[in-house]
Amino acid sequence: MKALAIDVGGTKIYNTIVNNEGKIVSEVEKRSTPETFDEIRNVLLQIIKKYEKEVDIIAIATAGAVNNENTGVIGSTGNIAAGYPDMDFQNLSEKKVFVENDANAAAWAEHIIGASKDCSDSIMLTLGTGVGGGIIVNNRLLKGKNGAAGEMHFKMRTDKHRKCTCGAYDCFEAYASGNGLRHTAVEITGNADVTTYDVINEVNAVLAHPETSAGTLKTDILNVACDDKYVQAFLKWQEDILAGCIGLANIFDTCVIVLSGSMAEFVDTEYIENELNKEIVTTYTKVRKASAGNYSGMIGAALLAMKVGIKVGGDC
Repeated sequence: MKALAIDVGGTKIYNTIVNNEGKIVSEVEKRSTPETFDEIRNVLLQIIKKYEKEVDIIAIATAGAVNNENTGVIGSTGNIAAGYPDMDFQNLSEKKVFVENDANAAAWAEHIIGASKDCSDSIMLTLGTGVGGGIIVNNRLLKGKNGAAGEMHFKMRTDKHRKCTCGAYDCFEAYASGNGLRHTAVEITGNADVTTYDVINEVNAVLAHPETSAGTLKTDILNVACDDKYVQAFLKWQEDILAGCIGLANIFDTCVIVLSGSMAEFVDTEYIENELNKEIVTTYTKVRKASAGNYSGMIGAALLAMKVGIKVGGDC
């Protein structure tokens, strides 16, 4: 089987064709996400019309929570057109259209071909501008009663210190995301203009110093430079990620936590794994970087769609 895979995000729409081994077998096309509902629908129609005769099923990874029937969006994000949850995906093609949340889809790709392959239980955290998540339990994608499970908006503190994009205060996303790192850096440096790039550039400069020890944990190296406020901000951000991972590991007793997204590359996963396993009350949990690639959302959506086959909404 082959699936036409489409990734609908707040800023970009990607599409390609994926086979049943999770391999991309056509060019990956990219477009800016239009600003209106009708324009997004027209882009999807154009893509599907161009490729649907070459594939067996249409697989869409999308921002927003997706229902348990995998037919539509039940809750969208603030950076996509108003009315998007009302999209009638099934009428976009004569073939079956399978829809899944993009983070869930990426978690499935890691489960089948990536860093959590051969693990029955795993959690994937996508660390970017925000924080996404997908949870696999007993080789099944955890969806919840209506399809919205896996949202990483649990509380990190209770004093209403930092407002989250969801409108609540002090969610994990507000601390573990790229925006979270920036806010932490502003608080520690007192510089309202500091950026995430400023922090990462300083951290990389410290790590690249010729006197650093080969084979030493990155976090140990950075702790030597703890008087550097940018480094302090980075280490605090990493501790916030660790705290969230500890909670998730204790709740789910998972085999592995996979870190993906643009900010994950800066995290010291060896440190996170070591410290996490000193504190959790469950069994040993690995921490790994994602390996399914930049297009894991499309790959995962395609693999899920082909697992279900022509029947939309399955037991995965």
